[in-house]
Amino acid sequence: MESFGSRLHRAMAERGPLCVGIDPHPALLARWGLPDTVTGLERFARTVVEAIGDGVAVVKPQSAFFERFGASGVSVLESTIRQLRDVGSLVLLDVKRGDIGSTVSAYASAYLDPSSPLYVDAVTASPYLGVGSLAPMFDLAAAHGGGVFVLALTSNPEGASVQRAVGPDGRTVAQTVIDEISQLNRGAEPLGSFGLVVGATIGETGHDLSAVGGPLLAPGLGAQGATAADLRVVFGSSLPAVLPSYSREVLNAGPDVAALRAAADRVRSDCRAVLSPVD
Repeated sequence: MESFGSRLHRAMAERGPLCVGIDPHPALLARWGLPDTVTGLERFARTVVEAIGDGVAVVKPQSAFFERFGASGVSVLESTIRQLRDVGSLVLLDVKRGDIGSTVSAYASAYLDPSSPLYVDAVTASPYLGVGSLAPMFDLAAAHGGGVFVLALTSNPEGASVQRAVGPDGRTVAQTVIDEISQLNRGAEPLGSFGLVVGATIGETGHDLSAVGGPLLAPGLGAQGATAADLRVVFGSSLPAVLPSYSREVLNAGPDVAALRAAADRVRSDCRAVLSPVD
């Protein structure tokens, strides 16, 4: 089975370096003139898929905004995942799960087993019970050509107190996470299947991303304050592995389908200008 890293590498080459979130929070539904109901949720998600699903490398539904409607919302999420697959987009489900033992195995089965109705190409995960606790996710992803993006250096200011804490070996918690994911990707070509989440707003951190070998998801662009140019500061020589992620900057253009497509095209062009190698 082709690895997630290989499929992502090809999708970014063919469709451009861009991930767009589907984040149907109440204020955004209201901005679109939609009710804060399952009906509004379904119309929102379907419109986003219609507008960008066939032209964006990765689409990232935020599970919480579907889950808040209970079983009906999860049903809409399942439908959205199917629609995205039908139009050829890779689906990264933003769930940030993390646990131990049989529980993390169950999370892995929910999202990374092809027999699950919530099966996606990749998920986000939290490593703060230890990176090793996520082994069932890594194993199932590898078995079925999936991917896992692990939180490393996030954009929220609260994260620094944990992620930049220094351990007995002199490394920060974040650098330990980075190094362990780098080991999982060792030898993978053209891109490993295990990635990191590194916020585009964090600036120069002194952390070494050079050996990761996998994709670097960069949220925080657009409405959260970072620009495509900030990617150079954060990622330096690791720019070729960066997957820029936008949500509100694109979604605020809705509900007009053409306007959503134009917004996605604009931010993708901005990112290409930064990420493309200079001759």
